Amino acid sequence: MNIFISNLNYRLTNEDLHDLFSEYGEVESAKIIQDRDTGRSRGFGFVEMADSEARKAIEELNQKEVDGKVISVSQARPREEKPRNNFRRNY
Repeated sequence: MNIFISNLNYRLTNEDLHDLFSEYGEVESAKIIQDRDTGRSRGFGFVEMADSEARKAIEELNQKEVDGKVISVSQARPREEKPRNNFRRNY
């Protein structure tokens, strides 16, 4: 299951996120999303783990304070495709 975590402290690392969720089972991946221009955390991330372990982690960690911020944890929804503006401007 893919888990979405928001309101993360900007100081947290991928390893911190991995360690937080590993208390509930084996973490397949843990990634904090970074701004592509600055490389700084955008304050949210994703963790992948087995379904039963993921449900337990969501239940236990949602609305928990982590590093001074109350995080939101939920099952990730599939990414919606945004329409592309494929037009040219003629000046």
